[in-house]
Amino acid sequence: MEKKMKALLDTITFLVFLFFDFVDVVLCVAYKLLDELFEAKPFPCYCGKKLETKELSETLFWRKNVFRGMGFLSFGRKTCEAVKKRDDGNRGELVNRWSDCGCGSCVSWMKKSNQKLHVVVKEFPQVNSEDGPREEATTENVIFLHGFLSSSSYWTHSVFKYLSEPLNHQIYRYFAVDLLGFGKSPKPNDCLYTLNDHVEMIHKSVISAYELSSFHLVAHSMGCNIALALAAKYPKFVKSVTLVAPPYFCDSNDETSSSIALNTVAKKTLWPPLAFGKSVMSWYEHVGRFFCFLICKNHTTWEWIFKLFTQTRELNFMVVDLTRHTHHSAWHSMHNVICGGSKFTDDYVGILINAKVKVWVIHGDQDLTVPLDCSNNLKMKFPQLKLIIVQNVDHGTVIFHRKRDFVKSLQHIWATS
Repeated sequence: MEKKMKALLDTITFLVFLFFDFVDVVLCVAYKLLDELFEAKPFPCYCGKKLETKELSETLFWRKNVFRGMGFLSFGRKTCEAVKKRDDGNRGELVNRWSDCGCGSCVSWMKKSNQKLHVVVKEFPQVNSEDGPREEATTENVIFLHGFLSSSSYWTHSVFKYLSEPLNHQIYRYFAVDLLGFGKSPKPNDCLYTLNDHVEMIHKSVISAYELSSFHLVAHSMGCNIALALAAKYPKFVKSVTLVAPPYFCDSNDETSSSIALNTVAKKTLWPPLAFGKSVMSWYEHVGRFFCFLICKNHTTWEWIFKLFTQTRELNFMVVDLTRHTHHSAWHSMHNVICGGSKFTDDYVGILINAKVKVWVIHGDQDLTVPLDCSNNLKMKFPQLKLIIVQNVDHGTVIFHRKRDFVKSLQHIWATS
């Protein structure tokens, strides 16, 4: 009986995702036409393209589609070429994609001449005692990097509230960053959101802008891959790296680390609903863009409806952050950072170990988003790492259900580094 139920579920799952294969092909043709009509320089999709550079993840290209393989896109390509030849002379340059939100909040970054990331800085002033000024304090800098579909609010609403004043003649300066493509940071449409793109923007917006000569790194989920890339590029600047729920995936005999990452964090499944949503948004480029068009482009309307039904004046920051991105930024960050970033992890960690940078890993044993096996495998590969497994917490509650304890762990790591 159990085998029959499993076979039935597998059949239903296959049919559902076969349907999405068809819808994605149809939307591919539709978006090609609309982009050619409304955009001066439309960004090409990945249907039928081949891997171009090592920086890009192969998961952008090898996602198999039954109908695409049957040549269903040939008509769409011919039609789009006709539209392009007819309309090239009449189109103007557009800054914002027609399918992205154009509200003041979402496009405010376009008004700034010097494009930098949005950074929230918290610094405790040096305190003087009754007997006069304290002994000259040293400044410790800490950069916080958030995870996927999040922002600096993830840290300002959790860790920042529990950070203490200067201790042991040290002043801590904290930087919570909105990563490129998320929150209030720039979301350029001509960017591929590779690890290098993220690292360069953090250097420009934080390290260079605030003239940091040394710093600690704290990162969650997707931010862990960016933190490792940043630390490996500037190992002499880094004092410690703390990774919370890092998405680490090793190559196997049959699959690359990138494909294992996609099949793990966004496995094609119908249940639970959140996992189903992740699989659809991660596997289907055009279906994902359609849902972003419905939700992200109209986020102000959805937020008003949500406030109306919940009778609240202010939405939880996590709800707001879910729509503070474009499909282009989220899609490429998912594949080029979370999936594609996995193939560089071993090299990055090796650089940090050789530079004697202390790397700490914190992971919840109930994490279903990024399984605990990720951190266990990382520890097995690099025994020099310090692994802390927290009981009875998941991907988010590893921080939010134990904020004070988490801050104490960070302060211990910084003090011993």
